[in-house]
Amino acid sequence: MALGPCEVEMDAESAVIEAFRREWGRVVAALIGLTGDWDVAEECAQDAFAKAAKRWPRDGVPRNPGAWLTTVARNRAMDVLRRASREAVWLHEAATLLPGGDDPGGPGSGGFDGHEADFADDRLRLIFTCCHPALSMEARVALTLRTLTGMSTAQIARAFMTSEPTMAKRLVRAKHKIGEAKIPYRVPPIHLLPERLGGVLAVIYLLFNAGYSAGAGADPARRSLCSQALDVARALSELMPEQPEALGLLALVCFQDARRDARLDTAGELVRLEDQDRSRWDRQLIDEGAVVLAAALRLGRAGPYQVQAAIAACHATAPSAADTDWLRIAHLYQRLSQMTPTPVVALNRAVAVAMADGPAVALAQVEELAATGALSGYYLLHATRGDLLMRLQRPAEAADCFRTALRLAESGAATDAEQRFLARRLAESGESA
Repeated sequence: MALGPCEVEMDAESAVIEAFRREWGRVVAALIGLTGDWDVAEECAQDAFAKAAKRWPRDGVPRNPGAWLTTVARNRAMDVLRRASREAVWLHEAATLLPGGDDPGGPGSGGFDGHEADFADDRLRLIFTCCHPALSMEARVALTLRTLTGMSTAQIARAFMTSEPTMAKRLVRAKHKIGEAKIPYRVPPIHLLPERLGGVLAVIYLLFNAGYSAGAGADPARRSLCSQALDVARALSELMPEQPEALGLLALVCFQDARRDARLDTAGELVRLEDQDRSRWDRQLIDEGAVVLAAALRLGRAGPYQVQAAIAACHATAPSAADTDWLRIAHLYQRLSQMTPTPVVALNRAVAVAMADGPAVALAQVEELAATGALSGYYLLHATRGDLLMRLQRPAEAADCFRTALRLAESGAATDAEQRFLARRLAESGESA
């Protein structure tokens, strides 16, 4: 049965929305390679999507939406270059960067060094440029969101709880820095790739955690950071399938994001992992994480993200909280602590030890960690110590820990739901704030 006019329009509208999610970063990346101008690239990409919103309901969705958008955006970029009276030689060189026809998204060339020509997607160059170590972490995050996901300046500002003018200035400074520092638009050379890849993965995980920590009542722009980070992680893994840590991060994000909706109850209160309704976990994401993690481990080069993903897999694949393999989790945390010997990893390992070997053994580890002073201002250290003391029937000491944890949480970056959870734990100890 043929679709009516309204149905065709709705189908085309959905196609534009899906194309924006999937193709924005690809189109912008291609245009930056074409023009060398980040602002022109974004402007022309926006113009292409605006044309799609008008034409697709009328003419139908093209067979290859990404190629259609790239062609329209490229043509618009060429017009901009002509109007700017660029030199004829430069215009000719720019025109050859992308092939014509219906599929302009091929590898192309653009002054790449050696191995870089082997990378078929301009997004890879864009990811590494956005996450260049010469840029501040704030700039890397903002630029990644703007250019790779298409989030507006206003949305990014809301997600990171700052003003739109402040975020706009941050983006402008980042783009100027790329020009002033002559940051190359390329994948780094082989000898720099491991170090640079680690920086890219850190930005993606930071984006994910910023969204994951947002409560149900948080601004949609902030909550959407999880899906944006997941999309970027998928793109990176597709582009670098032989990099096990890129796969490890994607698997980790899949496992964690699968549990996101179950972390809060209908009243917006935090639910502990062991108490979560596992029927609300996203089985499709868990299955994806399992497949990706297996692919990463087959490469035989274990790294921190793969170990964290393996820990998350133990939780995600356990049929119930009682079936969780805590001995394996404690072993994995031990391995992770050898790779990244940080106090937070040590604290997380103690939590696993508490479940595997009992709270008394874990409390000794937490007390030893607390004595170093490394996490004295970290509310989860005190909350963990309080939980262990409660399990050991020492409520008065636990209350002091929960009180300290709550004070630190209120003055730090903890969400409202986390603060209310600590207040409930304090009340369970028989004390009040």
